[in-house]
Amino acid sequence: MFRYYSIIGIGKIGMTEMTDYSPDDWVVLKVKEGKGTFPFYKVLAGWRGGPWSATWRINSGITLVFDHEDEVHFYGESGSVYRCPKEGYGLSGIQEDIYNELRKKQEFNGQIFLMPEDTDWSEVKY
Repeated sequence: MFRYYSIIGIGKIGMTEMTDYSPDDWVVLKVKEGKGTFPFYKVLAGWRGGPWSATWRINSGITLVFDHEDEVHFYGESGSVYRCPKEGYGLSGIQEDIYNELRKKQEFNGQIFLMPEDTDWSEVKY
């Protein structure tokens, strides 16, 4: 576990426990809630073996990104960090099912998209 400090409200500092995830497969989803709204971005992550077999998670929303040589670190609103290997970009079977279900939901109204694999993650406005 990692710890980081964040500002909560004005003048208050809180300490948050960070959960660290290292998925096998991952994509970034761009979500736009409706006309005139700004998009937000989420990691859809999946694991293929061991105790995480056929497991998936969606992070709370990307707030910060560090692009390293072999992996990208996505920090979420909840304080979690997803350490995603660059060669793992793509949907596994269960992730593809989840993505298709999200696209069908009425509250997204077709406004959820996969970001391209060659995206420069440091240039996206989170």
